[in-house]
Amino acid sequence: MSCSLLEFCRLHELKTVRDYLFQSQKNEPVEEKNQTENDLSWETSEWESAWDSGENKEEEATSATMVEEEPTGQRSPWLQDCVVSLSPCSDLLVVAREQKAVFLSAKWRTDDGGREEMTLAVSWTGTLSTDEGECVSSSICIPLASQKRSSTGRPDWTCVVVGFTSGYVRFYTENGVLLLAQLLHEDPVLRLKCRTYEIPRHPGVTEQHEELSILYPAALVTIDGFSLFQSLRACRNQVARAVYVHPAAAAGSDVIQPPPLAYKKWGLQDMDTIVDHSSVGVMTLCVFDQMKNASILGGFNASVKGNPPAMSQYVTVGGGPYTGFFYAVEGSSQPLLSHVALAVASKLTSALFSAASGWLGWNKHKNEEEAVQKHKPKVEPATPLGIRFGLPDSRRHGESICLSPCNTLAGVTDDFGRVTLLDLARGIAIRMWKGYRDAQLGWLQVPEERGDREFSPSTSLPRRHALFLVIYAPRRGILEVWGMQQGPRVGAFTVGKHCRLLYAGYRLMGVNSVTSKGWQLHTQQVCLLDPVTGALRTVNIPFHLALSDKKSERAKDMHLLKKLTTVLRSRQVEPDILESEAKSALLDIKHPAIKKQALESLLSNKNAPVSCLTNITSALYDTLQQQDPEEVDPALLQLCSSQLKLLQLYTDIQHLHSAADMEACSKNDSLEGIEDELSRVGPTLQRYAQLTLRPSVSFAQDSPDSTLPAQVFLSQMECTEDEELRVIRCSDTEWTQLGNFMFWGCLCGKSPLYKVCDTLQQAGISPQQLLSLLLSVWLQREKEVLQKPEETVRNLHTLLIALSNMKGAVEESWDPQSISPWWQQVRFTCIQSHNAAAALLAAFVAHRATKASITSRADSKLQLEWEAVSLELEQWVVCVRQLEDVLVLQTLLLVPPQGAAGGAAAQCSIKTLLEGGTGGIADSVSKWVFRHNLAPERLKEILQKKEEEDEKLEQKAGEEGKEPEEKSQEDTDRTAELLVAVCQRFPHSLSPDLLFAHCCWEYVVQWNKDPEEGQYLWCAVEHLKLVSSPHIQLGISAMMWSTFIVKRFSAAAFLLEKVGKAPKDRLCRRDVGMGDKAMTSFLGCCVQLLQILMEVTGVLVKDQSHLSFIDYYADSAVEEVPAPELSVEEVWCGAEGPASLAELALEQRGVHYPLVQHHCLVASLLHAAMTFSLKVKPLSLFDSKGKNAFFRDLTTIQLMPSGDMDPGLVSQRQEFLLRVLSGWVQAINDPSSSASGTRSPSPPSSGPKADWWPSLCLDLGSLLQVNPDILRRHLVCELYNEGLDPRAEEVMLEVEDKDVLGSQLLVLTGQRLSYSLLHSQSQTQAAMELLARLPPTLCTWLKAMDPSELRCPMVPLSQTSRLVGRLIEILPENHAQYSLALHLLEAVEVLTTEG
Repeated sequence: MSCSLLEFCRLHELKTVRDYLFQSQKNEPVEEKNQTENDLSWETSEWESAWDSGENKEEEATSATMVEEEPTGQRSPWLQDCVVSLSPCSDLLVVAREQKAVFLSAKWRTDDGGREEMTLAVSWTGTLSTDEGECVSSSICIPLASQKRSSTGRPDWTCVVVGFTSGYVRFYTENGVLLLAQLLHEDPVLRLKCRTYEIPRHPGVTEQHEELSILYPAALVTIDGFSLFQSLRACRNQVARAVYVHPAAAAGSDVIQPPPLAYKKWGLQDMDTIVDHSSVGVMTLCVFDQMKNASILGGFNASVKGNPPAMSQYVTVGGGPYTGFFYAVEGSSQPLLSHVALAVASKLTSALFSAASGWLGWNKHKNEEEAVQKHKPKVEPATPLGIRFGLPDSRRHGESICLSPCNTLAGVTDDFGRVTLLDLARGIAIRMWKGYRDAQLGWLQVPEERGDREFSPSTSLPRRHALFLVIYAPRRGILEVWGMQQGPRVGAFTVGKHCRLLYAGYRLMGVNSVTSKGWQLHTQQVCLLDPVTGALRTVNIPFHLALSDKKSERAKDMHLLKKLTTVLRSRQVEPDILESEAKSALLDIKHPAIKKQALESLLSNKNAPVSCLTNITSALYDTLQQQDPEEVDPALLQLCSSQLKLLQLYTDIQHLHSAADMEACSKNDSLEGIEDELSRVGPTLQRYAQLTLRPSVSFAQDSPDSTLPAQVFLSQMECTEDEELRVIRCSDTEWTQLGNFMFWGCLCGKSPLYKVCDTLQQAGISPQQLLSLLLSVWLQREKEVLQKPEETVRNLHTLLIALSNMKGAVEESWDPQSISPWWQQVRFTCIQSHNAAAALLAAFVAHRATKASITSRADSKLQLEWEAVSLELEQWVVCVRQLEDVLVLQTLLLVPPQGAAGGAAAQCSIKTLLEGGTGGIADSVSKWVFRHNLAPERLKEILQKKEEEDEKLEQKAGEEGKEPEEKSQEDTDRTAELLVAVCQRFPHSLSPDLLFAHCCWEYVVQWNKDPEEGQYLWCAVEHLKLVSSPHIQLGISAMMWSTFIVKRFSAAAFLLEKVGKAPKDRLCRRDVGMGDKAMTSFLGCCVQLLQILMEVTGVLVKDQSHLSFIDYYADSAVEEVPAPELSVEEVWCGAEGPASLAELALEQRGVHYPLVQHHCLVASLLHAAMTFSLKVKPLSLFDSKGKNAFFRDLTTIQLMPSGDMDPGLVSQRQEFLLRVLSGWVQAINDPSSSASGTRSPSPPSSGPKADWWPSLCLDLGSLLQVNPDILRRHLVCELYNEGLDPRAEEVMLEVEDKDVLGSQLLVLTGQRLSYSLLHSQSQTQAAMELLARLPPTLCTWLKAMDPSELRCPMVPLSQTSRLVGRLIEILPENHAQYSLALHLLEAVEVLTTEG
């Protein structure tokens, strides 16, 4: 409890303040013209480089808040060149220089550590001066009290008072709005000071009135505080009306006339120079001083008045004399009234016509400024006031004076580097400090703590106050605190050399003895501003530092406490020396509270050994026992007694764990049969142990084998009033550490179990807490337990029996037919644990122990040979079965994915599975399937294998778990076996349909998180296809569509409609949230999802409208399928949680088949447009009814398009489908194009080369009212054009209009022959001769052909000959071009024979 510097605020924008105020030093002269346009645009490179060369800020030490010396780059004290003032409430800081000023207001922000801290942020910047050439010379921030009854002491608003070199004093709001401007004297303003109301601490103290004092070189003006308060309130209300009311209305008769300012103006005489002042206030002399002054001033015959006159005392510093004392008798000068209406009205008019911008000091016009200057108010003459006396010192010149809060002392600095303490009542200097050049002063008044008065004999007296003088010496960078009046230095801090000590000396204005009752004034007396770090700190001084060491036992005790703390912090002290010094210091402390604090500090020290703690605490306890009981603090005595008991317990347990004697655990009959249970779950335990023994990073100090320090043990235990010990519930880690200290040696067989249990029982710790500690260490040290399960299980059983036999464990009146709270605690801990193996072993042991206890109770009561049946045992049977299930499931979840880091495996427990609802188990397995990226077909194979094994198990019952484990099996096979084992443990919860449904949902959820991973959505659809129940399939499909798909699907459709073609990657990412390739895959999955919806709807409604292009469900049944019945395993019937996915799916409404078909149609169009990069506006291919039906809820019935479609739309649809067919033909013959990428798996036969595109186009054509024969003819021509004659012949068989097709193929054949005869570079002699022999009609026709239209002109003549033969077959003899076809046939045959 010593002096300290406490940081309560930090300024993060000091660089902004500095740059703005020193802007003129950074601009080039050429740039001065542009400065008015943009005040914040300048070249900062050179100036900032010079400033930033010393970016290393001061570093504060943790104990004494020490700050290192700044580097050379920070030596320019820019803040010393500014006028700085801080509000006493610390909510407003003003920094001004020349004509500019910056206002910083308090705000709360969250730092990097998540803690709330206060900061001062820039709230206003601007120019304050209005007259040319004037600069800011002084400023103060005066908080004005609220007049509301509900106010608790916070200011209503803060007024900023600024003095200028022109003599003007202007008053501003926190936002820089000018309220009032007064010219009371035409000399520069030297200093502004304020005095506010203070509640008198003693009955005889005179109440001081509030006032604002303004010092000029030869005059002093004091403004009455009440008058100023009323005027400022009126002006502020007037400003508010000017901003929010229409200018015409506000400029009229509604303008409120502010009350005038009442002030007094004194002309200070008989002093050469004055630089600072203090208005002490009204004082009354005693009779002796009155007679002394009368005789000195008036002589021997002077008359003395009966009542001493009241006088206002003013003290000035400067030169000739060094300090001057002035006294103004009350009533000697009448107060002057300054009418402020003219100034405010002119300012109001200016503001109204400049749209309120004039209040901020911006956009002023010269004519307005000249108008204001022309109306300067009349300056009243000053009343002469002669100096009463002074402290003459011709060579010394005073620089500043700082008045104490009690108005009796003042600190004065001078140019000799001295700080002088003045007694203002006597007018003398009573103390002087040397070596403080350019010092800055402040005062701290500290009240006495409430607790100190309880031990004082004068408790009825009012609280005492201590006065301290704070001196900041910037030359030395030190801050000192001195006790008054002749007290020592009680604190010193090394701080920066460029700080500013901010001392206001006043509080809120507008407070009186009535309104201040019950207020808590939140003000700071002294603040230190560090411009390097931006920290704003206050000085904290305890009251006891003002007391002398001879009279204050508390000060001596604090010194001893500090000495003890220093000894405890030292790590190189021998234990014997540490014990002796700590004991002497602790015994010498007199104050009980400090002695208790010292003892607690000693007991929490990590360097002190246990023996040292025990000896010191015992010595203190013996000392207290020898004292008078009435003088001993009961709390301290109780603390010593309890800590001694805890230390003894710690020592005993530590001794038992280190003892060499071992107890032989007797073989217990109740453990019979547990070997069979361990062998039954042995393979699973072994596999679980292998998976949990994966390497991990841990710290040595966090190791469970590390010794528990005595200090930690003491912090976790407490002694109750009944002399019993209670363990304080702390974090799980600390709880496990304590349990490890008590029981791990017993579980390992290295410590005597019964002795440890007896020691803990005698200490008075409740069995329930011991049981919790035992189970905690058992569950947390699962890896060590599984290394020797038989031995640890036996020791756990012994400990569990020993604890249950303690008094207060199992109630003697417990009825075995009811639930025992003791065993329920064990069961509840196992249910909550994520360590499945350890929890199962604990359940095995507890089950055996419970059964033995119930049997013994039944034998003692009934003496019968019947087996006892209990509800408790039934609960254990269910718990053991659940834990076995959880162990198998957890073992599966621990299997890491192959070829990946994997991350943390999912943890499960009985509690989490029950809280997850009936679908929680399937949800956990589906997440595991996703992590392992298990293909849907592979999962189907594993589940089919499980069904086969189930059939074998029915034939060979009773052989479960006895198959030998083959070490040669691969990890994949072992993982598959684990999955099969989990499905066998959960036959209902993990039925194939439910597992496929959850896997589908998990994949689509993961896809929604990262839509770029298109394979996730494809896997989801593939899993959905494997769901055999149409009801679940329908519900999952509908939920997928409405939850994840439709929003992105509609965005993709609108994007294609807007762009009119396949959009670029950037547009797809912006509108749909995925790239162009991912969007193509997404649209393909949408088609498949809608096809599934159509198919399953047709199955359920017995109206199968099967489309030929849906080749996935060609053999679907049409009979009605009943809804599946959902069930869970018997032991998991207590699941309570959210509805399962299957339940939600069964609750879904049926969809409207035509609407689904409508969406499937547009999805196919979108997919084709993206796949083949076609230009199309897909939504424009539908009429208004079709457009309105898009993206509606699939369960609603919409008005669908019907009847014949507009021929224009049909023509556009036909053109689009023809382009799709052309794109497909080009893709299948393009060796460079490949289906889908290698990045992710894609649906089989997907992409532009898929074989189902032609059939899809034909089916779409029938739905879009496009003639399919036109599509087939176009496809045949495109295939021949590409040189794919065999495929073309297959499609040709389905063409109905052979005549038109023959005419089209005739032209294509002519193009081929024209290329071979006329355009081929390798023309043979035979070809030229054949061309000469051809009929002129055929030759002319061939020359008119354009072979460039052929994409594959190099076709073998055999294919062309076959094509001509087909032409002859399909063209009728009466066809106009039949003869031409015959000529072509002859020409081809000649070429073939001669070639």
